[in-house]
Amino acid sequence: MPRSPRAKVLWFARLEYRFHAWRERRARARGLRPSVTGFPGYGTEEWVRVLGRVLITPPVKRTSTGDFASLRGWRSFAAVPVGYAQVTVTIEGVAHEVVADRGGVIDAKLPASLPPGWQTVTMTVEGSEPTETRVFVVGSDVRFGVVSDVDDTVMVTALPRPLLAAWNSFVVDEHARQPVPGMAVMLERLSREHPGAPVIYLSTGAWNVAPTLTRFMRRHLFPAGAFLLTDWGPTHDRWFRSGRDHKEGNLRRLATEFPNVKWLLVGDDGQHDDAIYTHFAIEHPDSVAAVAIRRLLPAEAVLAGGRTVVDDHSAADVPWVSESDGAGLLERLEDVGVIAGDA
Repeated sequence: MPRSPRAKVLWFARLEYRFHAWRERRARARGLRPSVTGFPGYGTEEWVRVLGRVLITPPVKRTSTGDFASLRGWRSFAAVPVGYAQVTVTIEGVAHEVVADRGGVIDAKLPASLPPGWQTVTMTVEGSEPTETRVFVVGSDVRFGVVSDVDDTVMVTALPRPLLAAWNSFVVDEHARQPVPGMAVMLERLSREHPGAPVIYLSTGAWNVAPTLTRFMRRHLFPAGAFLLTDWGPTHDRWFRSGRDHKEGNLRRLATEFPNVKWLLVGDDGQHDDAIYTHFAIEHPDSVAAVAIRRLLPAEAVLAGGRTVVDDHSAADVPWVSESDGAGLLERLEDVGVIAGDA
């Protein structure tokens, strides 16, 4: 009797796990040990969402200044994920034991009593040196936040085309990646005008590129924020994780976790942001301050495989603006009152 499609995918997921387990055994035999890479998280004055990944990382050559000589994208995928690793997260002297998922990803919501702003927590695995990571604690009086896509919204990637995505992810030196003009200025202006507002970078990109993304954001002066990325590969019921489900699920989670916050949703028209934000605004109108969609330039739209645009946003009943760069979006956001105009 032939296997069902679900059984086949489950088999493929098991094969992937066995492959990574084999790589882990080989790495340990060479004397390498796992460590934790922390990613920026977020929380409230009562809890924090701690994010990170347990990896066995191959040695990387550095220059005399301590920097990486050449940071090609493939290096981000060379590390070996350690599935189901036991990780100790320490917050204000209190230790919490958490377990990474099959891909080594840590995503834990833990009790904490921390003041608003950026705070530091530590993580360690198998007696390794503690790794510091940060969480942005949102004050109880905060009423505004920003959720921004990354690919083709803050960074030019043309992600939807598989071959171009592979080229950008695995081959291109990270210093060659270009920001979308004006987006850093727009997001920084929003952060200045709304002190204490959280910035969440919600992307379908893989967790492997989080360190590269962190350096990119810092280099191009984007405001610091939490990353909500995903893990490529098969799940129990499908060949690849759904990027749309990832975005929709995290948006609903943010609406539940921060019921008093209205979010500015920033995206582009080269993927499904327009449709995702429309659906979310209809479903959670009290959680959306406005939507800002970056229109891809004609050449970018061709590389991205076209546009996915919702023509009618009237059902969403929230301010909706669209321009081709950050400067234009900034003006449109001033027009609808999300950003104060120049005096």
